[in-house]
Amino acid sequence: MLLLALVAGASLLACSRNLSPVVGVSCSRSGSGSTLLPTTYTDALSSAGAVPLVIPTVRTEAEAQAVVAALDGIVFSGGEDVDPAWYGEEVWNETVEVDAVRDSSDVLLARAALAAGKPVLAICRGSQLLNVVLGGSLFQDIPSQLPSNIGHSGTVHKIGLSGESFLSRIYGPDSLLVNSFHHQAVKNPAPGITVIARSSDGIVEAWETDHIWAVQFHPEKLLRSGDSRWLALFHEFIASI
Repeated sequence: MLLLALVAGASLLACSRNLSPVVGVSCSRSGSGSTLLPTTYTDALSSAGAVPLVIPTVRTEAEAQAVVAALDGIVFSGGEDVDPAWYGEEVWNETVEVDAVRDSSDVLLARAALAAGKPVLAICRGSQLLNVVLGGSLFQDIPSQLPSNIGHSGTVHKIGLSGESFLSRIYGPDSLLVNSFHHQAVKNPAPGITVIARSSDGIVEAWETDHIWAVQFHPEKLLRSGDSRWLALFHEFIASI
């Protein structure tokens, strides 16, 4: 009932704003089960002209399908590690922290979104999750599995773009300076995805399919920090819906 009420409310709000697209955002959970999502995501979407809808946990395929049917697009946000069981591996070490309930919810939502052909923007964990759902795997802990002179946790570094992509169309073919808040990353890209950006140590920083734009970095945080260039990414995502 809560899911249906939220979806209905978002649809009514969209109508009141001249049919602005409704974009759902996946979220984390607190230890007590409360829904958690930084306002950076919803602020970025609102600034780009969308009506953001924070999606609470879904428990069944039917719930996921109902939610996705009411959305024009969906953002898979950052957060906890993806449980390696989803790609057939054991936990690598003690750095891997998962939320089984969120994993299940996000996988259900991702499968529903893919089946419905809804546009997806996948950020950080979202990029990793969608790669796994499509059949890829992850580095569970970059420092111990892929030692690098680039810090990927709380740092800023360059990424190199390759070929025609959503990033090159928005920002040109040159390298981009991005933030980094992760210790997991795409290891084996899923069949059918196109890797469009890497850091100098080879980490996948962005990829795409016909319906998915995926970035390992956090454009919503860059936008909040005052780098207004990143609003264009959200504008273009909304325009693609």
